[in-house]
Amino acid sequence: MDFRSRLQKAAERGQRTRDEKLRQEQAKALSEEEWKRLHSNHRLALTEHIEVCLKQLADNIPGFRFETIVDETGWGTAVSRDDIKLAKKHRENYFSRLKLVISPFNKYHVLELIAKGTVRNRESFSRKNFQRLNEVDEESFHKLIELWVLDYAEMFAAAG
Repeated sequence: MDFRSRLQKAAERGQRTRDEKLRQEQAKALSEEEWKRLHSNHRLALTEHIEVCLKQLADNIPGFRFETIVDETGWGTAVSRDDIKLAKKHRENYFSRLKLVISPFNKYHVLELIAKGTVRNRESFSRKNFQRLNEVDEESFHKLIELWVLDYAEMFAAAG
């Protein structure tokens, strides 16, 4: 085989390699979109459950304000309240808040639930839970959300 034909075959192999690499990148991009769609579906279902649970907390413990959260930390809900204690020429302000969010999609393909709680100016509640997107059990997340809201309600009630 002469040099010209070997050169032509090398160029053809290079073209096939480039085409295969492009096809793999397109397949990977498509699968990333599928991961994002899966995350979004779980996020929607869980944020609805968070909202229901925190609305019930706000309804059962007077004074809590309800707010929806959509920011760089994720999607979710928070309830908060301000209390004032007046004593002889002395005033104390107390802040309480519970925030539950689902973290944004990430390269690790996990669904993460984050809870942070403050009871009377003390951050006393910080929890995280995650599951791989392809192994998510929404029922276990639902139970966890309910448990964390109940734990916070108990801590708040115990604080006075």
